[in-house]
Amino acid sequence: MPLDIFPNSLQQVDKINFFNKLLSQIPDLIFQMTVSEDGKVKFPFLSESVINHFELTESEINLDTIEVMKNKIVPEDFQKLLDSIVLSKKNKQDWIFEFRCNLPVKGLRWFRVRATIEEDTNKGAVFYGRVNDNTESRIQAQKLKISEERYQFALEASSEGIWDLDLNTKKVFFSSQSMKMLHFEEKDAVLDIAAWDDRIHPDDREKYEKDILLHLENKTPFYKNLQRVLTADNQYKWVLSRGKIIDRDEDGTPLRLIGTHTDISKQIEKEQELKRTLEIFSEQNKKLLNFAHIVSHNLRSHAGNFKMLLDIIETEEDLEIKEETLKYLRINSNDLSETIENLKELVDIHSDLKPTKEHLNLKDYLKKMLNLLSEEFNKHKVEVKIAIPKDTTVYFNPAYLESILLNFSTNAVKYSHPDKTPIIHYDFYYEDGYKILSIADNGLGIDLEKHGDSLFGMYKTFHRHPNSRGLGLFMSKNQIEAMGGRITVESKVNLGTIFKIYFND
Repeated sequence: MPLDIFPNSLQQVDKINFFNKLLSQIPDLIFQMTVSEDGKVKFPFLSESVINHFELTESEINLDTIEVMKNKIVPEDFQKLLDSIVLSKKNKQDWIFEFRCNLPVKGLRWFRVRATIEEDTNKGAVFYGRVNDNTESRIQAQKLKISEERYQFALEASSEGIWDLDLNTKKVFFSSQSMKMLHFEEKDAVLDIAAWDDRIHPDDREKYEKDILLHLENKTPFYKNLQRVLTADNQYKWVLSRGKIIDRDEDGTPLRLIGTHTDISKQIEKEQELKRTLEIFSEQNKKLLNFAHIVSHNLRSHAGNFKMLLDIIETEEDLEIKEETLKYLRINSNDLSETIENLKELVDIHSDLKPTKEHLNLKDYLKKMLNLLSEEFNKHKVEVKIAIPKDTTVYFNPAYLESILLNFSTNAVKYSHPDKTPIIHYDFYYEDGYKILSIADNGLGIDLEKHGDSLFGMYKTFHRHPNSRGLGLFMSKNQIEAMGGRITVESKVNLGTIFKIYFND
């Protein structure tokens, strides 16, 4: 039979006192609250822990309940608390509310109350519930919120994207900045790892996979790789990817890898531009040094000849020898004038830092040049073949283009094979983004193994031709390079030569 804790002799009031004493020992903040029909609030029972936690004094316990609550609760929360009580009583629903209190010792604290409601016989309501001190969880939540806000701000303000790889599922979290970097919609995304890997440039894939593997095998302290990644609009960007393993299982197997993406395309472009500039400076320095050698050598030769001839005139008494020497002096003077004129022409090319460039019809300029050489070509029965579309244009200096076409065409005739009918083939095509004009002949050709390094040098000649001065190829090369282009040559002795002019449009 059930055990009757309270014998019949024990009065009901003693039972209430017993339960009150029992409840007062429970550490939870337990209370009973009544709300009369006219809205008066009272607390018939408060556990000892409630009194201690809310730092209620003896006088406050005996004061009017509403006044005590008003003094403890933060003003902006007080009216909300009363409204919540009224609403709970009206709807007969559990009372749940969170509020703040300013306590004399503990200071600002957060509390959460939860209570069930019953109607009493006087059309009022009785609430039975408990109060939790949520201050610490509130502080942690606030810190977390601030931390997340700072993190989000840092992400938005930074040019770096964040990625987080689950090595088991092969799924990657990409931050909105990473997605924006590749010109996709600017929002966070979780994608298969292939969504990124498949966009890596084929030439960078092997190094990318090797760098990740080295870190996964714990051979490097972190992962770092520079890769070209295809954007949504089919353009490649240089992305610096960094990462580090942050989670492993009990066996040391990597589980999670987290890192950053940084778009360094502009930095790479600047580095490449700087490299190109340095190469130009280096080439120009070589040209300047070469020019200085030419000037020094040629002028010194002429000066030496002048001194020798003047010494003869000064010391020789034979008039005939003096007159003969004067003739040589005149010849030397003319040669000096020609040398100076050639050097001046070269200086003019390089001193014109921004020569005029226009979109020129290549075929029209070629026909213009052929008209100038018509008599020469007819005399040598030159056969001309042109494979240039009529609307082909090049961005070039007009005077330079005329000079280049004239020089290579006259060379093809000048160095034609004595046993062959001269043939000159002009062809046009595209290669690696360049427009290329090919000028091929069937002439004497050049021994490139012997003369390849000096082919475009000043005053360099490779055949015994009376009109060869060794300036044509030198000047043409300088004019082409001044326009940002380049020239190559293929040649075999007695078979002919092909010059290819690369126009940098």
